[in-house]
Amino acid sequence: MPDNIKKYYVYIILTVNNKLYCGYTNNVERRYKLHCEGNGAKFTRANKPLKLVYVREFELKQDALREESRIKKLKRKEKEKLLSNETY
Repeated sequence: MPDNIKKYYVYIILTVNNKLYCGYTNNVERRYKLHCEGNGAKFTRANKPLKLVYVREFELKQDALREESRIKKLKRKEKEKLLSNETY
């Protein structure tokens, strides 16, 4: 697959107060930096990011949005199980 094809990502950030934030983007590094600077989302302005703990790549934007929505509906324990199955 050529490098110029746009990819989309779902990511989870662990915050300093042990909360999980899930989002989607087409540039994980840029988006994480925005969160750390307090410009990413209202949630991460109030809950400072500690580290990126999950990233999953998608070829289609709609698939990434669907996965973000699915993850956001999970209970904390289910999100932790998802994270324990990943190596990032």
